[in-house]
Amino acid sequence: MITPLTALSHPAIDPVLIQLGPLQIHWYGVAYVIGILFGWWYARKLVASHKLWGKGGSPITNQDLDDFLFWAVAGIILGGRIGYVLFYDLGTYIANPFSIAAIWKGGMSFHGGLAGITVAMILFARRRGFSYFSMFDVIAASCGLGIFFGRIANFINAELYGRVTDVSWGVIFPGTSGQPRHPSQLYEAALEGLVLFAVLAILTWQLKKLRQPGFISGTFVIGYGISRIIVEFFRLPDPQLGYLAGGWFTMGMLLSIPIILLGFCLIATAQGRATNP
Repeated sequence: MITPLTALSHPAIDPVLIQLGPLQIHWYGVAYVIGILFGWWYARKLVASHKLWGKGGSPITNQDLDDFLFWAVAGIILGGRIGYVLFYDLGTYIANPFSIAAIWKGGMSFHGGLAGITVAMILFARRRGFSYFSMFDVIAASCGLGIFFGRIANFINAELYGRVTDVSWGVIFPGTSGQPRHPSQLYEAALEGLVLFAVLAILTWQLKKLRQPGFISGTFVIGYGISRIIVEFFRLPDPQLGYLAGGWFTMGMLLSIPIILLGFCLIATAQGRATNP
């Protein structure tokens, strides 16, 4: 393949944003912090906006969200790491189990993080005595920009890049023998982050879908799953796995299919859970 004259060079930004002696603050960690804090702030706006919920108002309070913040962080990190270990590189971690805790070296699964925070939401909602479907909706509507910042951090780290391409916006990443590749991290940032956040904002603020518990979260997992499958056609498969199921699918595709089906089930049953007309 001939390298196009318009191919872009990766900016080669240092993955470490700040270093203070032995302490290193990575862009990826900062992206997690910004995403979680923005999601917490936005979720507080949602539960405080009574017009979105109808006569009875939100079953969730700002105090609930403040208390849930630790649960969310724990669910995302534990679920994301365990998911990566189980789905993407189990053999390596069985051979060296102590490396499971080395999350600063990378290796987090979105689908694992989704499972982790879902368990956290169910346990927390049951403890507080309100519907976990409403909790699903509030968190789903709030996490789009967190996904956006996470994918931007992937781009800064020059990881999870795409397949070789001759498109004019191809990027030459470090260590790829000068071959331009799809900046698939930016595709994911746009689709899974910005576009999905905008769609959910319309459903939340304009169409008042928080009154049908499960509708927003169902739309979120459908939107994420479809976006992820689309980008997987451009993204390079994980080298330790390659293509699966006869060479047609990547692990990201296979993990996205069941959450899409789950999303349709949530939407189909949301009207039956409708409250606060």
